[in-house]
Amino acid sequence: MAKIAIFTERYTIRSSVELAALTNYRMAAFELGHQLDFLFRNELKYLSNYDAVFIRALTDPLNTSYVVARLAQMQGQRVIDDPESIRICCDKVNMYKRLLQHQIPMPETIFLDNKEVSKENACELFETLGIPLVLKAPNSSFSHYVEKVNSPDEFVKFGKKFLRRADRIIVQQYIPSDYDWRVIILDGKVLAVAKYIFAQNTWRTMDRAEDGQLAKVVGVDASKANPALLQVAVNATRTIGRSLYGVDVKEVDGEYYVIEVNDNPNIDAGNEDQASPEIYKNIVRYLAGEEFE
Repeated sequence: MAKIAIFTERYTIRSSVELAALTNYRMAAFELGHQLDFLFRNELKYLSNYDAVFIRALTDPLNTSYVVARLAQMQGQRVIDDPESIRICCDKVNMYKRLLQHQIPMPETIFLDNKEVSKENACELFETLGIPLVLKAPNSSFSHYVEKVNSPDEFVKFGKKFLRRADRIIVQQYIPSDYDWRVIILDGKVLAVAKYIFAQNTWRTMDRAEDGQLAKVVGVDASKANPALLQVAVNATRTIGRSLYGVDVKEVDGEYYVIEVNDNPNIDAGNEDQASPEIYKNIVRYLAGEEFE
């Protein structure tokens, strides 16, 4: 029997879908013959009592979650997410450079520092990459600090704003679509596939339509997903590591382009698990050091 800890924060259990997912992990562990406990910040002194640690809280190298990951790694415990994956995925410049180095298909992407964010460069980029462009801060998440710009003025306005948080920004070619694929992968194996269908007249997952509607999540049986989609997602995660990732992918005329690789992906009850109910048991099996499909 393995002893597994889920490190989480109070804000996580305020969400009904995340709370239900945490309960699902616990039931999965019980059914597989393992022990699973929840640990909060004030209980981290008990971390060494466990064989494995699963982080279900916001990850960032400056957050408690990263300290938990490092402690677990130093103590020889199996841990999701591992510290290196957190460092890479929370720095999108680092993440995109790895994708580029391994020739993963993705939108045209460049990096600019403060002196390069100018109206002159904006005009040149609009001419070569098209209008609009997408600007991102390196440590953006949940659609925050990600903007679509249509003019040199907007380019400089948002570019300078994002540079208050970093020494470089990411500029990407805009690929219009009504949805993104999300492929959830652990240790190089596909656990779940979902389609994030954007709310009407929006372009990001977290955007709300005028009537307040958010993006719709539709689970897809991984065995019925296009193998090319799964392969490009798996290839993208191999440039990062062997941990748990959510890969966002756009589909254009049968071709697939990686938008980003996220550590600590959402696995919410009733959303990402719709067509993959075994996802909870598979993650528990991995944490327990067992084989999983």
